Amino acid sequence: DTACKNRPLDLVFIVDSSRSVRAEEFEKVKTFLSEMIDTLDVGERTTRVAVMNYASTVKVEFPLRTYFDKASLKEAVSRIEPLSAGTMTGLAIQTAMDEVFTEEMGTRPATFNIPKVVIVVTDGRPQDQVQDVAASARTAGIEIYAVGVDRADMQSLRIMASEPLDEHVFYVETYGVIEKLTSKFRETFCAVNMCALGTHGCEQLCVSNGASYVCDCYEGYTLNPDKRTCSAVDTCAPGRHECDQICVSNNGSYVCDCYEGYTLNPDKKTCSAMDMCAPGKHDCAQVCLSNDGSYSCDCYEGYTLNPDKKTCSAADVCAPGRHDCEQLCVRDDLFYTCDCHQGYTLNPDRKTCSRAITGSLITTEESCKCEAIIALQDSVTSHLEALSTK
Repeated sequence: DTACKNRPLDLVFIVDSSRSVRAEEFEKVKTFLSEMIDTLDVGERTTRVAVMNYASTVKVEFPLRTYFDKASLKEAVSRIEPLSAGTMTGLAIQTAMDEVFTEEMGTRPATFNIPKVVIVVTDGRPQDQVQDVAASARTAGIEIYAVGVDRADMQSLRIMASEPLDEHVFYVETYGVIEKLTSKFRETFCAVNMCALGTHGCEQLCVSNGASYVCDCYEGYTLNPDKRTCSAVDTCAPGRHECDQICVSNNGSYVCDCYEGYTLNPDKKTCSAMDMCAPGKHDCAQVCLSNDGSYSCDCYEGYTLNPDKKTCSAADVCAPGRHDCEQLCVRDDLFYTCDCHQGYTLNPDRKTCSRAITGSLITTEESCKCEAIIALQDSVTSHLEALSTK
C-alpha cells in the first residue's frame, strides 16, 4: 500500500446543487467528497483539490491553492450550502477552465506534467450547451469524469466525459449509495509510487508521476540541469527580490538593507533618507544642512566656516569687500559703522563722506576788505584779458 498512492493530481469536484437535489441528498454528496479526500494523497506537492458548486449560477467554493491538508479540506466541504435553482453544467465546466485551472488559482505549470482532472456529479440534464464546452476542456488537457445519480441524463454524461467512456462515466441509483464510488475512484487514481520504492536519485524531493517520477527541490532551491540535485537560489538576482536598494542573500532567502544615510522602512523592503541633521546625528557647530542622506555645515550670518568644515569663526566685517564704507569702517562685534577721515563728514546715507566746511564770524570791516580785494582781483583780471587781446 505504501507504493500504491494516488498519482499527483490537480483535482476539481463540480457538484450539482440544483433544486432537484434535496437537502439530505446534498449532505450525501458532501460525505462522498469527504471520503474521496480521505483516499487521496493530499498535499501542496501531491494532489491539490478544489470544489465548485453549481445550479443556474456557479460558485468556486475554494480553488486548488487554498488547502493542502485533508482536515482543512473536509472542514471546508462541510460548510458548503446548496444554490437551489437550475442545472448549468456547461457554465460550470467553462468556469473551471477560466477561473480554477490557472496558475494564479493553484494549478501547477504544464512542465510539471500534473494531470488536470474534473469529477462532475449531477442528477439531471444540463440546461445549457455542454458538448462544445466539454470538448474544449478535453482539448485543453482536462480529463473529465461524469457521475450520474438517479434521474441523470446518461447521454449528457457521455457527451461531457473523456474517452474511454467506460472508464469515465459512472452511475448510481441514489445519493444514498454514491459513497460506493469511492473505492472505484481509489482504484482509478492509484499508481505505483516510484518515490516509495527507494530507487530514485533525487537529492531533496521525489514526486511520483504515474509509473515514473520527477525530482524537485525545497523552497529557496532550484533543480540543477542533472534534474536530480538542487542548488540554493540566488534570491538576490534581478527580479527575485523586492528590495528598494540592497538585497542580502541568506541561505535560500534574503533580507533587505539600505545605503549609508538611509534607513529601512517598516515594510522591510523600501528605504527612506535619514534626517542627517537630527540632534546627535551631526557635528556642525552652528547650522546643519541635510542633503539626500548626507549633510554639510554652515554658519550664522556674520560668521565664516573654518577649514574643518564644522566650526565657525566671527567674520571680519571690515575686511575689504565685506563693507560699503567710502573711507573708514569701524567694526562693532558682528556689525560695523562707517566714518570719515579728518576734514570730512559722513553724509546722510551713512556710507559716503564730504569735505567739511569750516567758517567763523566775520566783522564788517573784514567784509569790506574782502570786497575790495575781490574788486581788485576782478580789475587786474580784466586788464590782463585786454592786454592779451592786443
